[in-house]
Amino acid sequence: MFTKDLFGKRILEQRTRCCETQAVLAELLGVKKNHISEIERGNRTTSAERIALICEHYKVSADYLLGLTDDPEPKYRAETDG
Repeated sequence: MFTKDLFGKRILEQRTRCCETQAVLAELLGVKKNHISEIERGNRTTSAERIALICEHYKVSADYLLGLTDDPEPKYRAETDG
């Protein structure tokens, strides 16, 4: 079940697992560092497009970030050209 708190905790978990700062993730998403802080504290969410970027960057499923599963592994990988 989706909650902003769990979403924020999972973003924080992935970011720290990769030893990244909030500033690094903010730059990737095209937002300010404050936005990442608000997400991680469970006060804010973000757009579907940014969730997709987060999933690609950290190689986790959207279902995991959204609290729909406890398995972080994506079940399907988008095929890329070339």
